Amino acid sequence: MEKFGKLLTTMATLFLLLGVLPSIAFAGHDYRDALAKSFLFYEAQRSGYLPRNQRVQWRGNSGLMDGKASGVDLIGGYYDAGDNVKFGLPMAYTVTMMCWSVIEYGHQMSVSGELSHALDAIKWGTDYFIKAHPQPDVLYGEVGDGNTDHYCWQRPEDMTTSRAAYRIDSSNPGSDLAGETAAAMAAASIVFRRYNPGYSRTLLNHAYQLFEFADKYRGKYDSSITVAQKYYRSVSGYADELLWAAAWLYKASNNQFYLNYLGNNGDALGGTGWAMTEFGWDVKYAGVQTLVAKFLMQGKGGQHTGVFQQYQQKADYFMCSCMGKGNQNVQRTPGGLIFRQSWNNLQFVTSASFLMTVYSDYLSSAHKSLKCASGYVSPAELLSFAKSQVDYILGDNPRATSYMVGYGNNFPRQVHHRGSSIVSIKKDPTFVSCRGGYATWFSRRASDPNVLTGAIVGGPGPYDNFADQRDNYEQTEPATYNNAPLIGVLARLHAGNAGRNQLLPVKLPKLAPVPKVTPVPGSNPIVVEQKVTDTWINHGKTYYRYSTIVTNKSDKTVKNLKLSIAQLYGPLWGLKKLGDSYTLPSWTDSLPAWKSIEFVYIHAASPANVWVSGYTLA
Repeated sequence: MEKFGKLLTTMATLFLLLGVLPSIAFAGHDYRDALAKSFLFYEAQRSGYLPRNQRVQWRGNSGLMDGKASGVDLIGGYYDAGDNVKFGLPMAYTVTMMCWSVIEYGHQMSVSGELSHALDAIKWGTDYFIKAHPQPDVLYGEVGDGNTDHYCWQRPEDMTTSRAAYRIDSSNPGSDLAGETAAAMAAASIVFRRYNPGYSRTLLNHAYQLFEFADKYRGKYDSSITVAQKYYRSVSGYADELLWAAAWLYKASNNQFYLNYLGNNGDALGGTGWAMTEFGWDVKYAGVQTLVAKFLMQGKGGQHTGVFQQYQQKADYFMCSCMGKGNQNVQRTPGGLIFRQSWNNLQFVTSASFLMTVYSDYLSSAHKSLKCASGYVSPAELLSFAKSQVDYILGDNPRATSYMVGYGNNFPRQVHHRGSSIVSIKKDPTFVSCRGGYATWFSRRASDPNVLTGAIVGGPGPYDNFADQRDNYEQTEPATYNNAPLIGVLARLHAGNAGRNQLLPVKLPKLAPVPKVTPVPGSNPIVVEQKVTDTWINHGKTYYRYSTIVTNKSDKTVKNLKLSIAQLYGPLWGLKKLGDSYTLPSWTDSLPAWKSIEFVYIHAASPANVWVSGYTLA
């Protein structure tokens, strides 16, 4: 294999000397197209009731009984990879990284026309996390289990595997899972602050509770949810997630408590001690160190400046190692790709590329350079290296293969993914049995009947080798956390930074105009009132029946009324579900002046959070 690597190097040198390029060279990439395709992949990974604006039409509703056996609604969320399990830790990391991409490069996504799709992708995850966190010290961290799931090869719409729900609580802690979910909720609260303030506050409240839960009841989540050990074991422990959550809560709330937490616990929890060469769903230290370095560059170090400088030194170490300019450098393939492991290596490439991209912009905004063992590195060089990794993924590699499905002409056709490898249920509704799926579909040596557009697969091996075979799960299985860091880099590369200073406060762009709501001057035209009308106890749990009255207190008729409801954990009667919102019941399309409607719901919790998200006055 070493001879092969030397041969590639010799050939590349020869081509340069001759002044010609081999057929594998490309003039450039359509980063906008790759960005758009990335969001289609998230639509293909959706669990639950699919919305009306679903663009990936070969998928159908699935997982509609999730959580029911445990008395909780866990419908929704994402399948993590090519299976049908909902794993909480990688799902939360995926959402955190999508949010970070939007926070840094939301303007660029807006230029690309993809910001609304980014918000939809994030909200699909956070809506699920709200359901999964029914009490302050309870968080459901997995639905289904890998053992029974991997025994079967079925479409999500057909699955007959276990849909058991697994949770952490005060007696069975999981600080890493709770901490990462707190980070996701805090980061999402920043994203939605401008677009949906009520929802943003709900997310931040969940983040506060989850962080307190994670910090107070410490323990590894896979010691409580043991079925996750074979698939998403928390090797790094929970210390990195506690720091990660604190960093995101500080960004979201500007509460000094969380900045002090980072300063006071930097040594004890490893933030100042661990010099990392990887970043991903398990190990968050490099991400924490990058965020703290940003706080320092923004002048927020204060009494913790000395400690934060140690965080920044470790962030520098990560960047230098990735670029091959440090004391301990990351391995690369002969074609130049960062290589860490044979199984799903591209997850580490996309996450490292994102950190290098944002760090480049932080340094540029602060008018600084990166100091490595081999010398100084400019922000432009750091960004250029990140770009080289993205370009490799999109096709600039020895095999001239795009490792994003559906991008370019040469991409993986036999993806290790149940849904894409089996004919769509909409085309052939014939039930696919557990083992029958292996016999009929898994073993097919043919292209997938459904193209999993936008998916980043596991990628090539240490010598740029890749086998496009469905049973080659190490290389052909995609994952949601492969794409999440990449979307920010793609937006950045397509639209550029437009002269933006990444150290200034985030102000996300406006979305497309929505119908204007015109309230009556000096009054609140629509009032929502809730009260308990009945209670009872069943199996030791107290249930409440809530009556909610919505009154139009204006002199005009309300039309197009939309209500948003969060923290609802039971059935509801009297409204019509429309996407993520609720509308007037089917028997009326308006609410006349000074009239009311009533709807009721039942659950074993405090009142749901109900607010008016849209209406017009006629």
